[in-house]
Amino acid sequence: MTEQDFKSEMARAESRRSLAEPTEAEYWAGYIRGLRRAYHGERFGTNEEHARYMSAANSINESRKRLGVGYKDGLAFEKQG
Repeated sequence: MTEQDFKSEMARAESRRSLAEPTEAEYWAGYIRGLRRAYHGERFGTNEEHARYMSAANSINESRKRLGVGYKDGLAFEKQG
C-alpha cells in the first residue's frame, strides 16, 4: 500500500466513523487501527495488542466483536489493492 493509498483510506474511514451510529463507529475504530497496522507493520502496536484485536472478532460482546471485525478488515486492506 502506498502512502497515498493509506492517507486516502484513512480519510475515508475517519469520515465514516464520524457519521456512524455508536455500534458502527466501533467497527470503524477497529478498521482504522487495522489499517495503521497494515501500513506500518509490526512497528505499530505490540504483538499482544494485535492478538487481542484479532481475537476480539470472536467475542460474544457485540461492541468488542465489531471492533475486531473492523480491525481484521483494515488489516486486509493492503491485500485488496
